[in-house]
Amino acid sequence: MNPPFQSVAIVGLGLIGSSIARAVHERQPGTRLIGYDLDPAVRERARALALVDRMADTAEEAARGADLVIFCVPVGAMAAAAEAIAPGLSPDALVSDVGSCKSFVAEELRRALPEARIVPAHPVAGTENSGPDAGFASLFQGRWCILTPDAGADPEDVERLSSFWAGLGARVEMMDAAHHDVVLAVTSHLPHLIAFTIVGTASDLERVTESEVIKYSAGGFRDFTRIAASNPAMWRDVFLTNKEAVLATLRRFNEDLAFLEQAILADDGASLFDLFTRTAAIRRGIVEQGQDVGRPDFGRQPG
Repeated sequence: MNPPFQSVAIVGLGLIGSSIARAVHERQPGTRLIGYDLDPAVRERARALALVDRMADTAEEAARGADLVIFCVPVGAMAAAAEAIAPGLSPDALVSDVGSCKSFVAEELRRALPEARIVPAHPVAGTENSGPDAGFASLFQGRWCILTPDAGADPEDVERLSSFWAGLGARVEMMDAAHHDVVLAVTSHLPHLIAFTIVGTASDLERVTESEVIKYSAGGFRDFTRIAASNPAMWRDVFLTNKEAVLATLRRFNEDLAFLEQAILADDGASLFDLFTRTAAIRRGIVEQGQDVGRPDFGRQPG
């Protein structure tokens, strides 16, 4: 079967961009890949890894002749990246992205590329690592990729992009951009904010505990440090561009945290037990849907 796009330009060759490149090579070998990254060192490393068929020296050059252009840059850099490709973009090319704040990204792309065919996307996959060496072909396997086309999007464009992501192993879902931003504020953005805070607090307490926080890190704290190691520039932009949804979710979290505080103060074990029972059921649901493994210690190897 022919791939949905003959030529794909990937702008940004970090974890997601390099994983797309590897997945395309493995699962859609008939597709020609053009790559570009603003950082010359990243471009050089991507060349050494043979991530793409051709490495462009400018974003405009990368877009020229491509059927699909995917922006794999922090959401705060979307506008600049879109403006950079504009002179080389074909009128028939489809433009997409991988950002986790869809309302903001859609507005930025439409402003920079008013005549372009745009279908925003968000593959809900990643690790705490970054850079072209961090990517791997199976990153999207079994994970969700959410498309947020606006009402005027061409159904054929949406279908082609859906086929592209499905071809990389993703499960594709359609969603309104504003609703996406609320959902991700709960499932991704707030957990990251909490992880950054907890790890920062632990760091502040290191002197008080004589460095025993890090020395004796148990599974819970260790897993928070993994999340808190995520790309600083990307997450700075996420919180600033999805501000309203994140703040609304954070307010609700603070209310729930206050309830827990009162339950502990009041020795209300029944309320604590009920909450913990409910959250354990949510964990089981995530495993049952194939979004994580149920092996002990999250599938880590002993050692």
